[in-house]
Amino acid sequence: MAVVLLSAGNLCAQTAVSDQPVAKPVAVTVQAPLPASAYAQLPFVEGARLSPDGLWIAGQFAVNGSQRIVVISPFDTGSLNQAALPDDVEVSSMQWVGNDNLLIRITAIRPFDVGDRAYISRVVALNRKTDKFTKLMWDLGGQNAADVLWVPKDGSTKILLGGQNSIYMGEDFWPAVYSVDVTNGRHTTEANPRSEVLDWVADTSGVVRAAISNDRTKGTRTLLYRAKKGRTFDRKDRRAYDDLEVPVLIRADENKMLVLRPGTDGRDALVEIDGDSGAVLQTLYQAEPGVDIEGVRYDDSGNEILGVYLGGNATDPLHWLDPALGELQKAFEKSLNGRRARIVSLSADRQRMLVRVDKPDEAGRLYYFDAADGSLRLFANLNSATNGTRAGRMEKVHYKARDGLEIEAIMTTPSGREAKNLPVVILPHGGPWAQDTMDWDYWAQFIASRGYLVIQPNFRGSTGYGEAFLKKGEGQLGLAMQDDVNDALAWAAKQGLADAKRACVVGASYGGYVAMWGAARDPDMWRCSISIAGVANLRREVNDFGDLLFGKRYREHWQKMTPDFPAVSPINHIDAIKVPMLLIHGKKDLTVDHAQSQSMFNKMKAAGKNVEFVSLPKADHYFTREPDRLALLSAIEAFLAKHNPVD
Repeated sequence: MAVVLLSAGNLCAQTAVSDQPVAKPVAVTVQAPLPASAYAQLPFVEGARLSPDGLWIAGQFAVNGSQRIVVISPFDTGSLNQAALPDDVEVSSMQWVGNDNLLIRITAIRPFDVGDRAYISRVVALNRKTDKFTKLMWDLGGQNAADVLWVPKDGSTKILLGGQNSIYMGEDFWPAVYSVDVTNGRHTTEANPRSEVLDWVADTSGVVRAAISNDRTKGTRTLLYRAKKGRTFDRKDRRAYDDLEVPVLIRADENKMLVLRPGTDGRDALVEIDGDSGAVLQTLYQAEPGVDIEGVRYDDSGNEILGVYLGGNATDPLHWLDPALGELQKAFEKSLNGRRARIVSLSADRQRMLVRVDKPDEAGRLYYFDAADGSLRLFANLNSATNGTRAGRMEKVHYKARDGLEIEAIMTTPSGREAKNLPVVILPHGGPWAQDTMDWDYWAQFIASRGYLVIQPNFRGSTGYGEAFLKKGEGQLGLAMQDDVNDALAWAAKQGLADAKRACVVGASYGGYVAMWGAARDPDMWRCSISIAGVANLRREVNDFGDLLFGKRYREHWQKMTPDFPAVSPINHIDAIKVPMLLIHGKKDLTVDHAQSQSMFNKMKAAGKNVEFVSLPKADHYFTREPDRLALLSAIEAFLAKHNPVD
């Protein structure tokens, strides 16, 4: 098999692993740092998915500096299909329905007749053969009509899709479930709306078997369940919102559910239970002490669980339930000279798959594997400009927060420099329910390439360290969560790694809030602050849609995070800010409103503060256009050089 060049340096042929192992790139001595454009290069493909037969690859490909949905055959580049969506929508995910149709979930902000803006979600189907888009249930009048509950595995084209039909509280506000033909949009109703039910669950044959009812006044959720189609939905369990066991899979034609639950000895487990009694029928996997099950890995259709994602002290982030897949992944890694191999997509028969091969300090490559000949062939070089060059050394470090809590962080040391008394950038992640990991991070690597030590603290409230660590963030937004960020700097200075007098705080989204709040709360700690798509005015959620149409949907989560939102909102403490601040925000941001940075800039400017604002007219929250990434990195580089120079 030879994969023909689609773009020079990105797609090429590769000899089968059985004949010749993938060569380890030779380290290149870099005399000068790579230009910002190298780090701004879009990944050649993101979200790649194999069709069920394994003969087609769909994903978001970098085309002329922006992302486009592309369907391509790894055997014949003449069979390339390219589709563009409006630039004011974001692609949430993609999923195949058979070998010819691709489901694309999109999110946008649109006005409703009440004059307010709101997030809306919809689904379109793209036919590989005709390049035709089909809108699915776009005539519904509600906010969410993109809840794909089930896709068939037999090649048929009818899916189950949940959607709301009204923005007003009433029967049509609660979503119904529809059987929808992806080729023409024709549909029938499979389950009528039910008061207080926002989420439905189908079994692996496409029968709606469960519903989740929410009691917003009591803060509880109830599982409604039926053993088979035609029966009524009975209440099976009611618990506090976060404690309800929601089935991750319901077996077709069987009264059996798979759920994740903490074991009596504190060990998380994936168990199969009886749908009526809740009795455990078998334990499919039980984690070791100190290891958390973060979620499950489905097959590409979503109809089977292939593995579990692990956090905490796990040595491998994914455990395959199928021993054959586990052994295959080990074989890949053995043949790749120490690089990591991750199976990212599989054909229905698991004979063809896409495998990502990378290192923490390298963007990596995507390979195509065919079990028929045991070949592992290079399909895409994810960043042709930085792969194979010397990058900053990444490592996990641990430090104690001021109250004794152990915090893990990712530290990147500039290539060719000793980690001693370096200027430092503290780079907290977004979310805040997220986690920085030992994976390629083009922001961290770019900043490190300019001579800065980069520390990414996984402060309390981050995911990946268990429920207890997550809950330690409740009530501590802007308080102990901020202390954890500050304590990363104190630790690095005490170890002699960083010069505490040459420190800047940089972050995006929630991390952008941390950067602004750090400048206001602890103005004597930092030489500068850079906030990207940050939140200046906290409300019930970390964006500016808190007072808009159904912006309160996640209010319960956010209200737990701090007792007083105005008290920890940077925009209310501008007088305390002493250090220069850079604000960067895209006008196409659908997650944090551009007005957050604009308002912060206006008020700082009026107060005579040292502030700069880079407003990017076409940038979204994730900077999915190459020109916007380049503008972002160039602005960061110039601001750091001006206010926290390396030499």
